[in-house]
Amino acid sequence: MRYFPLRPIALAAALMASSAMASAADVSQAELLKELKRLSARLEKIEQRNAELEKRLASPAQAGNVEQRLKSLEESRASLEKGLENENISENEPEITSRLKAVEYQALGMQKQARTVEALEGITAGMSLTTTAQKASGTAPGAAPNGASQLNYRGDVYVTLPLPDIGNTENRIFAQFRIGQGKGLNDLPVYAKPNASAFRALNTDPDNSVAILGQAWYQASIPLPFGGFKPRSRESLEINFGKMDPFVFFDQNTVANDETRQFLNTVFVHNALLDAGGDIGVDANGFSPGFRLSYLNQEAKPESWRASLGVFGSGRGANYERFFSSPLVIAQLETQRKFLGGLDGNYRIYAWRNGQGPAYDSTFESHAGWGLSFDQRVGDYTTLFGRLGQQTTGHLRFDRALSFGAELGGSYWERGGDAIGLAFGLQRTSADFNRDSATVDADGDGVPDYGYTASGSEKVLEAYYRYRIHKQFELSPDFQYISNPGGHGASSALKILGLRAQLTF
Repeated sequence: MRYFPLRPIALAAALMASSAMASAADVSQAELLKELKRLSARLEKIEQRNAELEKRLASPAQAGNVEQRLKSLEESRASLEKGLENENISENEPEITSRLKAVEYQALGMQKQARTVEALEGITAGMSLTTTAQKASGTAPGAAPNGASQLNYRGDVYVTLPLPDIGNTENRIFAQFRIGQGKGLNDLPVYAKPNASAFRALNTDPDNSVAILGQAWYQASIPLPFGGFKPRSRESLEINFGKMDPFVFFDQNTVANDETRQFLNTVFVHNALLDAGGDIGVDANGFSPGFRLSYLNQEAKPESWRASLGVFGSGRGANYERFFSSPLVIAQLETQRKFLGGLDGNYRIYAWRNGQGPAYDSTFESHAGWGLSFDQRVGDYTTLFGRLGQQTTGHLRFDRALSFGAELGGSYWERGGDAIGLAFGLQRTSADFNRDSATVDADGDGVPDYGYTASGSEKVLEAYYRYRIHKQFELSPDFQYISNPGGHGASSALKILGLRAQLTF
């Protein structure tokens, strides 16, 4: 640092001050001279101090000290640069270098995590585990189920993977894996199967639990009109193809559709003609390859309507060799409406044709039928449902199915997560089965397969209480009452007690 003489500046300041004082009427000339002498003395002291500082800076010792400090700074900078050139962290390098590298690695790690999160964005996954215990009492034709019991479990894993958009088209892939053991009490000679949650991969030893790929399908959601402005689109076209459960897209119902949380008997889970009657045409595990085309119109949102067409493989189990000539074709019209002061209601009508439907004599033939399904809220916590199915072509054990019931939410008794389900159903024995049931011998062993004359309608009553322990764990006691089982009027009614535990993640 260099110090410069301050005499000119000081003199100027003094002159200005003197001028100001001279302008004052009450300041005498003697006082002014006295002040000038005082300022002059102070300036001489400052100049002496300035000279001493300049002399110290010019000394060799001080100059050497400055040079040494500059050299040290240069060496530190060189060491820092050298350390930063090497990616590894060393204990011999300056601490600041190690800290800079640590911060850099942390930043890189955060960027990598961000890229991973970005790559996984939109992926959803879930898992459920269902365990059901049932015990039956009563007698049925060809069986003595008194005391018969069964414990089974089923696990499902779901994954949805979004794909990059193609223009305005959203794309995704859905996959489901299923595993389980135990087939429930579904071997009883009845039309209705009392345990829709039971699953076991067939052709395996009961002691072996084998996971299968149940569903794997692609979906494209295309906003309409083509090339329009997507945020304002109120119409869309959906395309699905792959291996799927047809009931995901057809014959849905809000309160009678999920055997893991709602009704257990198959006649309440789906249309009995399609499910228990076998006309859905899926393989032994409940799935089928095919494709679906659906048009959704939401111009009157929140009310909407949809038209869907599905074509699925059908045949003897998973043998779909006649897919192009004899598939399952199902068409459905559905609408969502606001009734009873704005309460949600869903209404569906559908028709199907199965080119390879199973008959009661174990042959395969063309089947056709139609059905209705609805669910309608009638209160804050009460929803009614109903289904009707009518077979128009084919030889089945029953040709008409009716079911209806309700679910009541637990908020009525201050248990908002709980629910009570009540349902009644009947399956009317077909005239053909009534005529042939006592004599049909499909396996050719000389013994009638059924051995009795079926008549009337099988009636099913089911009630359950779903008790929520927490949002991922529920227990459901279940009771079923089946009268005239399998259309056999001579057999006593079947009573089935059950308990279902459901874990969902």
